[in-house]
Amino acid sequence: MQNRQINLHLVSDSTGETLNSIARATLARFENHHVIHHRWSLVRSRLQLDRVLEGIEHEPGPVLYTLVDSSLRLALEETCGRLGVSHFSPLDPVMELLQGAIGERAKEKRAAQHVMDADYFRRIDAMHYVLSHDDGQGTQGIRNADVVLVGVSRSSKTPTCFYLANRGIKAANVPLVPGAPIPEALENPPCPVIGLHIDMNALIDIRRHRLKIIGAGGVRQDATDYIDPEAVKAEIVAARRLCTSRGWPVIDVTRRSIEETAATILQLMESWHARRKDAAMAVAPEDPAAAVLGASPGRA
Repeated sequence: MQNRQINLHLVSDSTGETLNSIARATLARFENHHVIHHRWSLVRSRLQLDRVLEGIEHEPGPVLYTLVDSSLRLALEETCGRLGVSHFSPLDPVMELLQGAIGERAKEKRAAQHVMDADYFRRIDAMHYVLSHDDGQGTQGIRNADVVLVGVSRSSKTPTCFYLANRGIKAANVPLVPGAPIPEALENPPCPVIGLHIDMNALIDIRRHRLKIIGAGGVRQDATDYIDPEAVKAEIVAARRLCTSRGWPVIDVTRRSIEETAATILQLMESWHARRKDAAMAVAPEDPAAAVLGASPGRA
């Protein structure tokens, strides 16, 4: 099928992140297309909307929108109808579903998901934490981590940690270097420790690209263990064995996106906490008062 070019207008009274995510997720399922994105964000006045309407009229195409203001929504819908342009508000069906389940009308509040509340500051705090505990830095601070990622160099530990930080997760990462001891804080970790594994050939390609970027392209490929196949293979095997011996779960990130890796990490974190909770309940005394009073069974 011949590639078809369309204009796609994303109109939002907020940052437009929701519409960008929806468009990216849906367009990924179409192979033969060429979409020109027109992103209209922070549209909160009639003057701003008029510019949007002019753009749609000049380059017609489907319109996805998230506008809370009813007057702006109506003006956009009327213009799209007049131009014969398809338009849809993707949050409306979800909002109607939740309103029916909750039994309450949603408030007309712009950018409600971007308020500077406790959750917002928790994400900022997590971002600062990742910056100060990246690549083995500040190992004493691991006791404050929500999760620790370990793996050989260039196994996507850092970008995964930053993605998790955007979810409010304090993630530290520690490189596993051949011959180097692991940090003392990992001997009895207070949080889940998860290993990231990557295929040898993929890792060598990534490292070669890294050397080229930092200006080390002149390094002989057979003169450095960093990209020597045998050395890299031994490094990966040693890291895998360490994780196995410690009982740390391992994720193969070779063909995973950062988002997929992070989703698996969150699942493993939930499982880790569930096991800890079950273990704590198993050792708890049947009679809580006995633990407080120091009484023993059978003693009056």
